[in-house]
Amino acid sequence: MNRFEKTRTLAVLPARTVPLLFFLAVLAAFLLGLDTVTGMTARQEAESLENTVRRSAVHCYALEGFYPDDLAYLEEHYGLRYDKGRYIVAYETVGSNLMPDVTVIRRQ
Repeated sequence: MNRFEKTRTLAVLPARTVPLLFFLAVLAAFLLGLDTVTGMTARQEAESLENTVRRSAVHCYALEGFYPDDLAYLEEHYGLRYDKGRYIVAYETVGSNLMPDVTVIRRQ
């Protein structure tokens, strides 16, 4: 191998690695963005479920004159459905005429 062949081989190596590094950087940025979007969607789902539970409780209060004691009443009489494997819903009542405290936590 002479001097020219060594120089040419070393010059070709960076020309091949630059596109590869660029591709890896774009792939990493895409995966990071996908993770961010997934996290935002999960937060929005939990917020939507919380709003749905509150609306169902208010609907019950408007029709029947009281807030239900538990989620089972809303599930049975007002058709509330949610994935119990994905979410924990804390529904705490203070009285039948006070808005219950609703908290939704996403299971990991």
